[in-house]
Amino acid sequence: MRWKKWTALTVSSVMTAILIAGCGEAKETAGGTSGASGNKETEVTQNVNKAGMPIVKQPIELTFFTGLAATNGSNKFEERLVWSEYAKMSNVKVNFQTVPFENLTEKRNLALANGDYPDVLYSARVPASDLMKYGGQGVFVKLNDYIDSYAPNLKKLMDKYPDLRKALTMPDGNIYSFPSFYSPEFLPMLIGTPLWVKKDWLDKLNMKEPQTIDDLYAYLKAVKTTDLNGNGQADEIPYSGTGINPLMEQIMGAWGVGTRGLGHKHVDIDPKTNDLRFFRTTDNFKELLQFMNKLYGEGLLDKDVFTQTGNQLYAKGGKGVLGATINPNPKTQFNGEGYFGLGALKGPHGDQLYTHIKVPMVWPGAFVITDKNKNIEATVRWMDHFYGDEGATFYFMGKEGVSYTKAADGKLEFVDEIKKNPNGLTMDQALTKYVTWMGGSYPGYVQEKYFKGSETLPESVEAGKKAQPHAIKELWYNFNFTDEETEFMKTKGSDIQTYITEMEAKFITGAVSFSEWDKYVTTVKNMGVADYLKVYKAAYDRYNKSK
Repeated sequence: MRWKKWTALTVSSVMTAILIAGCGEAKETAGGTSGASGNKETEVTQNVNKAGMPIVKQPIELTFFTGLAATNGSNKFEERLVWSEYAKMSNVKVNFQTVPFENLTEKRNLALANGDYPDVLYSARVPASDLMKYGGQGVFVKLNDYIDSYAPNLKKLMDKYPDLRKALTMPDGNIYSFPSFYSPEFLPMLIGTPLWVKKDWLDKLNMKEPQTIDDLYAYLKAVKTTDLNGNGQADEIPYSGTGINPLMEQIMGAWGVGTRGLGHKHVDIDPKTNDLRFFRTTDNFKELLQFMNKLYGEGLLDKDVFTQTGNQLYAKGGKGVLGATINPNPKTQFNGEGYFGLGALKGPHGDQLYTHIKVPMVWPGAFVITDKNKNIEATVRWMDHFYGDEGATFYFMGKEGVSYTKAADGKLEFVDEIKKNPNGLTMDQALTKYVTWMGGSYPGYVQEKYFKGSETLPESVEAGKKAQPHAIKELWYNFNFTDEETEFMKTKGSDIQTYITEMEAKFITGAVSFSEWDKYVTTVKNMGVADYLKVYKAAYDRYNKSK
């Protein structure tokens, strides 16, 4: 008999306590006891050190349901330096049950539905809607009090960045997770995946770095018609990526849409009226789609762009045939040399806005503690360590003298085995011996001083500098919806988004003519855009009012 099965019943507090005790469940509180299992919980709490290492006096063991990126290698997490060392430091042994990101949503949903989940969901991309749903049911542990008592690093960050606290707090006033949080001052990280072009090909074509949308088109067109790699074959691919949205999201600022960042893909603020706007059906967005249609029709986009995986893209990159692409950094992803990132391109009407900026809190549900966990205080401390400088440096860099060195000026650098691997491994591949953050979605706090991934390489830093002058000024964090609003977004809202995605692909490929645009806009409106905006407005107002 499980606690979550009783939450829907209307019973007195006395009866609830009896039922829980009868089922042998022990619900822990921050520094308190509960019912018949009070002595056991007191022992659990007393086993936890309030500060320093080890986290617990007597060793404990936890199991994590864990998302795994393709770039993160296949060797076990437990065997990597960061986790084998942390187990010794903390007295907490973690067993990572890894699930590939491709199957993650399905496996996570199934586990939550049938109750077959472990102590923690780690790097499991739990959406805000599930935080609200399962938090309300008691499946996910409410962390407010635990954070106050056992998570000084996260608490300090929320005090420093009030938007972080707002984005983590669900409409019921509770926090159910630790986030994946990028420093708002670390622009190359928030950009993440610039639009890269090949400098030596530009030089061969006697072309300057693209500054406008027309310049980009001219470069891609020239790549299509020139044997730039000199192999006598017409195998150059002007642009390739994984999906069509990354390119649209990189250049939509040239048409003045997407003005509040990547966290809000359908609604922004109209700069002319300062009102909420459903921008995917505007005339400006139509022009963006027409530009994409032009690229596709002239063979300037990879024919596989809608369906290929990251590994397929990197295989093409390794052959030296890509004129432009979008990924964290060609150098680390496929040993691609000579690429540099573009800044904000100027559009046909003079718009020049760099909108491809992630929400600093990239994944709200990056670390979620479940009701199966009998060591909540220790688990909170275990995770909070990585939101401070010492823990974050360890998490991202590994161990000084083993995986990284520290110069006299304090600058940290990976060892040559990682930066210049003698066996030809990419940096991500070489790192799998030491750490597990490759591929993203991890819980933690990212700053430039200790994060040495793709985004901190000179090319990425330079791309950030180019983007800075035209970067959007007001970046929205995540909005959290009530249960009723979530239901709308999952039903009618999802239907609208799905229809838009399907139709945009058809407009780009030419399967549907732009003569059908007005009919398409009318259809979208009739599907409930007014209600969609109403729901968004309610969440937006709550976001602005919350502290």
